Amino acid sequence: MSFDALELAAPAVLEIAPYIPGKPLSEVEREYGIANSIKLASNENPLGPSPKTHAAMAIALQTIELYPDGNGFELKQALARKHHCSIEQITLGNGSNDLLVMLAEAFLNADVEAIYSQYCFAIYPIAVQATGATARVAAAYPNTHAMALGHDLEAMSQLINDRTRLIFIANPNNPTGTWVTAHELKAFVASVPKDILVVIDEAYIEYVQDDQFPDASLWIHEFENLVVTRTFSKAYGLAGLRVGYALSHPSVAAVLNRVRQPFNVNSIALAAATAALDDTEHLRQSVELNTRGMQQVLTGLESLAVRVYPSKGNFVLIDCERPSTEVNEAMLRQGVIVRPVTGYGLPTQLRISIGTEQENTRMLSALAVALK
Repeated sequence: MSFDALELAAPAVLEIAPYIPGKPLSEVEREYGIANSIKLASNENPLGPSPKTHAAMAIALQTIELYPDGNGFELKQALARKHHCSIEQITLGNGSNDLLVMLAEAFLNADVEAIYSQYCFAIYPIAVQATGATARVAAAYPNTHAMALGHDLEAMSQLINDRTRLIFIANPNNPTGTWVTAHELKAFVASVPKDILVVIDEAYIEYVQDDQFPDASLWIHEFENLVVTRTFSKAYGLAGLRVGYALSHPSVAAVLNRVRQPFNVNSIALAAATAALDDTEHLRQSVELNTRGMQQVLTGLESLAVRVYPSKGNFVLIDCERPSTEVNEAMLRQGVIVRPVTGYGLPTQLRISIGTEQENTRMLSALAVALK
């Protein structure tokens, strides 16, 4: 009899559709026989890490033979100062992705439910399904709505019952770029029963230039059932190092530390993230570059036959009104990597990261050719 691991796997795991990342530069160039391609598919910071961060990483390399600080004390201290909280309220993760999985592992099982929106970040359903919990998916706003494809908090609220344990909300949301206002979000959190955790994923919040946009990290002392996740992968330019964190009530953090893997954040990542927090000038430059780039891209898209969805992140979602895989293929042949989001149930949409001025110009030209 031949060996088949599928027969050994947990039933809940077999139902999971694997996460498919965007194509790396090397694969595209090898596959299409091209050079000098650009990647605007994964919402990375085109400036990369700051010089201070590079210097901190170089120092950390000198003791790479040693295990990292499993508690991440220095980074936690820096985060505690930033968010005016105690280190007991902070959990570190191998990217915020790691923390989302930890939350599912710690609080879900086959007898309970989790709620998320229709076009949410792909890791939410993967993390929930792996535990065997029941996923309750709230319909997003329709295409006719001003915040089309965005989170409908009323629809999410209608799904809450006595089996609900976790609610996931990304603000801004990936892949749509949509967002929920401060009034709406805080009212929703306040309405949720205290025995249900509300997880607000703020991976892109540093890019938001809007004084009225909610910063849920300011609410962690007010709501004991609130968890806020952040990442260094986006605005801080550390996607390759994988480091993120969660802010929560100390008792939630204590539970997460029961499932957190030892040394889940490496020494270089700990040093880099600590230095990145201190380099506010580099963060300002990164946000400024994105603001200018977003305006450049939006202006360029006006002349093309696409629908552009509102975005508060460092990316934009467009509707090509034709299969996005065809448009994507035509762009790949020109050495421009963007992201079809067919796996999210959006077959005609593309997600495009904001790059440098030169990258944005090249992307717009490639898209114009692809649409023809």
